[in-house]
Amino acid sequence: MVSPGNPLKAAAGMAPFATRLESARKIAGGRRIIATDIEQRLGTHYTADTMRALTRRFPAHRFVWLMGADNLTQLPKWGHWRWIMQAMPMLVVPRPGETRRALAGMAAARFKRNRLPARAGLMLPAATPPSWILLPVRENPTSATELRKKSEGVPP
Repeated sequence: MVSPGNPLKAAAGMAPFATRLESARKIAGGRRIIATDIEQRLGTHYTADTMRALTRRFPAHRFVWLMGADNLTQLPKWGHWRWIMQAMPMLVVPRPGETRRALAGMAAARFKRNRLPARAGLMLPAATPPSWILLPVRENPTSATELRKKSEGVPP
């Protein structure tokens, strides 16, 4: 889900929404990942509002919220962050320089008992929230900007 914008980040320097969406679609490349503009179509700007809208619009679906460890670190700055953790299972992707900080942060500490082992990953959609997993993969230092340049064929 490509966000129209992050309320905690300055819009200056951010690529236009259409560019980011097209880049995400190229990166997904027809695999089992679908890049979508649904947040823009829903007209939501905050994660809690997006989650509510998605569960209302698709009541028969089970969602897993995917976020980077950098966002887990700053989650307590988000509106309704405790509700977000309790709204749907969450998969946290490691991010360079942030994963350890995220695991030592307020959100991970508050929901420490709800962290599931990585081997439970395939069961995450059926897990009762709050439940979350740190994806056991190597941290990828590639930024969204770098990924976009690669998908556009721009040399680094």
